[in-house]
Amino acid sequence: MQLEHGSAPPGGDGLKERGGVQSIERAFAILEEVALHREGIRLGDLSRSVGLHNSTTFHLVKTMVLLGYLRQMPGTKCYRIGRPLFTLAASALDETEMVTLATPVLESLSKATEESCHFAVRSGDDVVVLARTAGTGAFQLAERAGVVRPAHCTALGKVLLASLSPDQLEDFLKRRALTSFTPKTITDPELLRREVEEARRNGIAYDDGEFNSEVRCVAVAVRNFSGQVVGAVGVSGPVWRLSLAALQDKARLVRERAVKLSSEFGYTDLSAPKRTFRD
Repeated sequence: MQLEHGSAPPGGDGLKERGGVQSIERAFAILEEVALHREGIRLGDLSRSVGLHNSTTFHLVKTMVLLGYLRQMPGTKCYRIGRPLFTLAASALDETEMVTLATPVLESLSKATEESCHFAVRSGDDVVVLARTAGTGAFQLAERAGVVRPAHCTALGKVLLASLSPDQLEDFLKRRALTSFTPKTITDPELLRREVEEARRNGIAYDDGEFNSEVRCVAVAVRNFSGQVVGAVGVSGPVWRLSLAALQDKARLVRERAVKLSSEFGYTDLSAPKRTFRD
């Protein structure tokens, strides 16, 4: 069953009944659906996906096109997200906002793992820790927020290197010396290529005492609204407590929080259920 323009979603639980504006709800449902189709979506398909008549969808879409928040591709007549939305999202998601959103996620992860947790971003050829929370276990790491670490021998760094294109990674290897910090530091470019490729394939990276011989880490990438990797969430702890088996066990928790933070940054999981106005 499709809805006439101005009617509420079935079940009486629409925004209108809760004091909201239904046309705005529908407009955002359309925006969300268009965002799921990066190659574009036709008006008829869009109407069916959100459960509205073509005429209702057309008038809402036309308004958003006039405002620039949607654009119609020449030739195909498909609709895609307009540049103003990217501008709004990019300007809102600065480093301060990243820290604000990342901190409660890290606190939850520290509570679950009892270890120190970090959120880091690339800074040139290095990584900088923007946010950090301490775990509840004894002998916590004293690393502070704002510290800069090399990319080639940290889990956070390797998962961020994995977001580079092959050419960008080769440029990194040409200009950056793979300095040895411990006997386990990877200093061979070919070995690092393999490690980064594995991180790219699995979406996760490890540091087995490669920067600090007494510390092990695991990290997972975090994406923004455009799907771009903008940072990484990681857990670290002393080797005597964080065995390789324990590290892999905690990797699941790190993945869960990375997905959560990506969602906070506006990343849309294409497998998530869609919102429609059908019965």
